[in-house]
Amino acid sequence: MTHMIDHSALATTPTLTGERIRLVPLQARHARDVYQSLQDPVSRRLTGTHTTFTFDQIERFCASRDEQDDRLDFAIEDIATGTYAGGMALNGIDVHNESGGFRVDLVEDYRGQGHGPEAIRLMLAYAFDVIGLHRVRLEVFDFNEHAMRAYQKCGFVLEGREREALMWEGQRYDMLIMAVLKGDVVW
Repeated sequence: MTHMIDHSALATTPTLTGERIRLVPLQARHARDVYQSLQDPVSRRLTGTHTTFTFDQIERFCASRDEQDDRLDFAIEDIATGTYAGGMALNGIDVHNESGGFRVDLVEDYRGQGHGPEAIRLMLAYAFDVIGLHRVRLEVFDFNEHAMRAYQKCGFVLEGREREALMWEGQRYDMLIMAVLKGDVVW
């Protein structure tokens, strides 16, 4: 079966709108919010982020996202208020194998309310139906059971485990690899 990746779908990050949130291209205007989210110790632990970033580094990162042609970086915004709710990326896109990776991080006020699955489904619809991917994978630490349940609700399945991959405050944690195939998405 021959399938073609739509390279033009990777050229520009679209705006994707759901019921309560929208995914918009990550831009310099989001730098303050992204920087603030990286100050949250819970977010840092959930993402395994040991690096401390300066505001200038974050601002340069956010401003450079539209120059990327192998990934899509989104800010997640609350439709009702325009408030920054988190970040999401579709990255590591392998056009030959029709696969990619994905990461998401919600700010504290938006965790546990169903915003994650809504954002994930928006991104997966674009990845599968517009770009033409067949498989999307992610990594999650074994202590993040809430995220694992959200991923499973969207059709992700556990594929593997990297034992003791994260050292956090003197404790080691496994990193789990999960993936979803186009036909497995739970809409």
